[in-house]
Amino acid sequence: MRKSERTRQAILDAALKFLWTHPFRDLTVAELMSLAGTSRSAFYQYFEDLHGLMEALLHAIEEDIFDVATPWLQGEGDPLPLLEQSLESLVRVCYQQGPILRAVSDAAPMDERLEKAWADFLKDFDHAVTQRIEQHQDAGLIQPFDARSVAMALNRMNAYLLIHHFGRRPRGNRESVQEAILRVWTSTLYGDQLKADFEIRRRIHEIEG
Repeated sequence: MRKSERTRQAILDAALKFLWTHPFRDLTVAELMSLAGTSRSAFYQYFEDLHGLMEALLHAIEEDIFDVATPWLQGEGDPLPLLEQSLESLVRVCYQQGPILRAVSDAAPMDERLEKAWADFLKDFDHAVTQRIEQHQDAGLIQPFDARSVAMALNRMNAYLLIHHFGRRPRGNRESVQEAILRVWTSTLYGDQLKADFEIRRRIHEIEG
């Protein structure tokens, strides 16, 4: 990693460290650069202002979430283990970076720029989940219903739970949050019958293996 990349990453890491214990409104460039261990002027080589910093952090966590959600969003095969894998990884990412979500969502109602960033962030996930639900509906895996409304409901439930439990320290129990999210998603999308069918197939595979 080049020095410029290391400096930029140090600033992002310092911001996350600050947000674990403080709201975004208390963040200043001076405080941030003191935590990062570099000069105040260096901040403006990478970011226009603190809002630009928060947008960069939000964009980075969005990339991380989409990356770990790939198994369910794009994978082939039994959807339940793919969904479990993706949601487990989603919870892990937010357990590590939850303050970013809290900071942007808290600031959004009072800041037009961050309001748009937060809305776009949610919209991207709404679109991706809607597409996947519709694909599984076409395949007969999910019952017919308005895919977009359900996608929005599931995504906002995720956002609320993840921010509530992981938005600052002390964090909530990761396993409990993961179990709750998985239970709601699987029941809502696939119902008890598909879960039962998958469990039967899993046990047969274990016996035969």
